[in-house]
This record gives sequence, structure tokens and C-alpha cells, in this order.
Amino acid sequence: MSAIISVDRLRLFINRLRERLWVKPLAICLLSIVNVFVAKLVDEPDLARFVPAISAESLDSLLSIMASSMLVIATFAVGSMVSAYASASKTATPRAFRLVIADDVSQNALSAFVGAFIFSVVALTAVKNDYFEPAGLFAIFVLMAAVFSIVILVFLRWGDRIARLGRLGTTIDVVEKATADALKRRREAPSLHGVAKRYQDVYGQPVLATRVGYVQHVDIATLHACAEKAQGHIVVTALPGTFATPGRALAFVSDSPGGQPAIDREQVIESFLIGDDRTFQDDPRFGLVVLSEIAGRALSPAVNDPGTAIEVIGALVRLFVLWNDSGAKKEDEASKYDRVEVPELALKDLFDDAFTAIARDGASAVEVAVRLQKALLSLAMIGDAAMREAAGHHGRLALARAEKALDLAEDVVAVRAVAALVQSAAAEEPDQDAVRRLV
Repeated sequence: MSAIISVDRLRLFINRLRERLWVKPLAICLLSIVNVFVAKLVDEPDLARFVPAISAESLDSLLSIMASSMLVIATFAVGSMVSAYASASKTATPRAFRLVIADDVSQNALSAFVGAFIFSVVALTAVKNDYFEPAGLFAIFVLMAAVFSIVILVFLRWGDRIARLGRLGTTIDVVEKATADALKRRREAPSLHGVAKRYQDVYGQPVLATRVGYVQHVDIATLHACAEKAQGHIVVTALPGTFATPGRALAFVSDSPGGQPAIDREQVIESFLIGDDRTFQDDPRFGLVVLSEIAGRALSPAVNDPGTAIEVIGALVRLFVLWNDSGAKKEDEASKYDRVEVPELALKDLFDDAFTAIARDGASAVEVAVRLQKALLSLAMIGDAAMREAAGHHGRLALARAEKALDLAEDVVAVRAVAALVQSAAAEEPDQDAVRRLV
């Protein structure tokens, strides 16, 4: 039962609904139908004396115009959205599709158009069958005017949005925001509100996955309830983003030696939501991978767009600065599930996800190689020991790749100059004068 009412499960369910294009239009359609019949509630003879008289013929004409025009606009909206989604998948990466389709402005626009169409059809049917008295006709007229005003405002806003929806820059912004949200949540709860994994080696009996896929969510509350009921202990070994296969341990459980009932293994397995794809909500590393993929595609010979790769590098720096700035742990929340141990994300893995592919694909472009070294220098100067070590490691790797890929000696010298500053900053001995001279 705890899995059903878990806040994290509820958040995951809401995020999944946002990715379904039919949810909001369906809700608005139902609301439109309800509004037509709500108008009947004010259809009282006493009110007819106080409202203007609206002829059924005029409403008939206006509703007919709205019905025909809204159907055309809704069809046009769907076509435009599909084109934008296809453009985002082709110019950026297909992994960003889930975020693009969850765009609230586009979903609200489609919902408004379809809802207005349903409202006009239902209201037109009611008016033609003499369902309303004078007060009801006036109420329908007011509702129609309100719906029409909403449609106009939504259309104007959506027109500006759809012009940017499939563009590469917009996709990068959307992915960066989703990754920032995931990083912030994980930084505030590094162990998912469990206890940080105490030992390098795991102990207990393994609980194996029963299907193939990616771990999308781990319900720590349910795991804690299982462990508490049996007075046992659980060590999670598969964080969100892990590729699970039968035979791969999701967790290790230790039953109580005091004769308590054993931990329910099936319940433990059900606490791990496994799907076919990785998701952004609980998997911050996936967002870094997607940004790196966007940069990699931009650096391919077919595209040859180093500017986009540089833009992605800037986004990655902002994300790691956010990770560094939001490092204050909430001790009271971090340990509320004290019977579940969860490993924390390793900063080295985050750097691998973010910078390895860019360093490889951008090694032959001096502007990308230099910008990458400057990004690593920035992170080495603001971060803690772990970030300095990771920045220095990737600075050395990026330099080695650039030395092999660059043909012009002057380009190699330029990259080496910045790479030397990265290593000095990683060793906590930055040359401040040289850093200030960098553009």
C-alpha cells in the first residue's frame, strides 16, 4: 500500500501523464461537456427577465462557425506539433523526445482547440433541440464568448511557442532544465532519503531482477517498510539508470537473526520500476548523456556545427555549478529510511557521462577543444577535491585526444596552454594571472 501512496511514486505517475498527449485534451473535453449542461442550471424563468434575449438562430450560426474552424485549427495544431517533434528528434537526439512532447504550452493549445470544438458541437446540438430557455441561451452565449477568448489567447501564445519548439536551442534548454531538476533533487537527497552505503562490499542475499530494462525508479519508502516489518536490512545496488537483466542483483537483503519473518523478496522486486527506456526524473546521469549526444551529433561530419557543442559545454558547466552549489545535505530527511542503504552518485561518473564523448568527437576542432579545457578549468577552480580530481582527469584525456587529432602545431599549443592551467587548478595551484588573461 505504501508504494501506491508514496510521494515519489505519485510524482513519477504525474510526470508520465504529462508525456501523454491525450490526457489534457481529454480532461478539457469532459470539462467542455460539463459546461454546456451547467448552463441549464441557470435556465430559470425568473432570471430570463434580467438577461438580454439571445436568439437561437444567432447562436446556431456562431456555434457552427466555431465548430468548423476549431476542427481545422486542431488538425493544423497536431500536424505542427508532430513536425516539431520530428525536427527535435532529428536535429538533437531521439532521447529528448519525451521532454519535447511534454511541452505544456503545446498541450494546452491542443486541449483548448479540441475542447472548443467539443463544446461547440455539444452546445449546437442542445440549441437545435430547444434544450435551453432564454436564460440558458444567454449563458451559452457567455460561455461561447469566454471559450472563444481563451482560444484566441492560447493561439497567440502557442504560435510563438511552436516556432521554437523543434529548434535545437529550445531542445537544449528543455534537456538542461530537466537535468537540473534531477540533479538538484539528487543532491538534496544523495541517498534517496536512505542511508549512505557504508561499505564498499555488499552483504546479504541478492534479490535478482526478473526482467530486462532500465531501472526508472526505486521506491525507498516501500523498501524501508519491508525491512522494518522483518527487522532486517536492505542494500540497494541498482540506482535509476542501471540496466537490469535476470541475474543482475537489484539489492541485497539481510533478514533479522531474531526469528522475525523474512523480507518479502517479491515486494523488493516490485519496488524497482523497470522500463524499456531511461527517464529524466530520477536519473540525472541520463540528462548529461543526452546533452553529450546533442553535442556529438553537432560535431559529426554531416552536421559540422561546433557552435552547438560549445553551447552544450556551457550548459554542462551550469549543471555542475548547480551540483556544487546545492551540496548542503538535509540530514533529517537523508536518514529517515535508516534500514535501506543506497550508494551515492560518483562525481567521476557524472564527468564521464558529460565530457567523454565531447572530448572524443571535438578533438579535431580547436575551438571545441579549447572551450572544453576552459570549462574544466572553471569547474576545477570552484569545486571540491572530487571535482578538481575529475576535472584534471578529463583535462588530461581531452588534451591527449586533441594532440592526436589536431594537425596544426599552433592549435596544439593553444590547447596545451589551457590544459596546463586545468592541471594547476586541479592541484590547487592555479596561475591567477594566466587565468585572468583567458578570454
